[in-house]
Amino acid sequence: MTSFAAPRINCEVIEPIGEEIARIFNIQRYSLNDGQGIRTVVFFKGCPHICPWCANPESISPQIETVRRENKCLHCAPCLRDADECPSGAFERIGRDVTLDELEREVMKDDVFFRTSGGGVTLSGGEVLMQAAFATRFLQRLRRWDIRCAIETAGDAPASRLLPLVRECDEVLFDMKIMDPAQAREVVKMNLPRVLENLRLLVAEGINVIPRLPLIPGYTLNKENMQQALTLLLSLGIKQLHLLPFHQYGEPKYRLLGQQWLMKGVPVPSTQEVATLCKMAEDAGFHVTVGG
Repeated sequence: MTSFAAPRINCEVIEPIGEEIARIFNIQRYSLNDGQGIRTVVFFKGCPHICPWCANPESISPQIETVRRENKCLHCAPCLRDADECPSGAFERIGRDVTLDELEREVMKDDVFFRTSGGGVTLSGGEVLMQAAFATRFLQRLRRWDIRCAIETAGDAPASRLLPLVRECDEVLFDMKIMDPAQAREVVKMNLPRVLENLRLLVAEGINVIPRLPLIPGYTLNKENMQQALTLLLSLGIKQLHLLPFHQYGEPKYRLLGQQWLMKGVPVPSTQEVATLCKMAEDAGFHVTVGG
């Protein structure tokens, strides 16, 4: 199986910026799919995994990257290749550093939407656990405003990083992927035994965990992987599940970054394929949401 060519980061030892500054690459407002109500989602930059189906390749490297959008380029001579100096905006910087104060001011602009919809702030990525110290302190600040907080994570980090952060959350969107430990290690470089132990810890802590399983052709779009996930979740008393069918929306981002999209040409799951796995979960007693 082809490996995804991207910088590799060790999630256990890297805290890219620190407790006072974080590196993010996007803030998405008015989201309805990343937790309860209307959400503002903060995307942290950097991820330790190499999922071939990743729809956000700009999230993988913890470094600030510069890309050029051909449709905006004026082909200046000479070209400074500088996002700050580019007259047309063709050169674009992906990633920026923010302080706790700056990020708090930014997300609190949406406070009225949180209050009226029961929504709040979700921290996503990349992998937010790579910047867990900052994320924990940030959610502690939001708690002072009585803002509902959530994170999206694959849970692949030491519990000492995970637990302080999830204790500040109203819900945790827990990304489940390949359920076979050897395949998870080979394909996405995931320490699945640690991930599953962390999931058990979250349940023991009484955290509201919402598992999310992508349906990826050739990887997770099969009954065997689904049954392994359902068996585990049932053993933990979890009865809700979000199914996220594979899509091709990420392909233009790979072109922009000059990277190969390994899932090019892979068909999206059919309605029948999704319905079959959805019925498996519902027959097992789960409340299933398709599309998260």
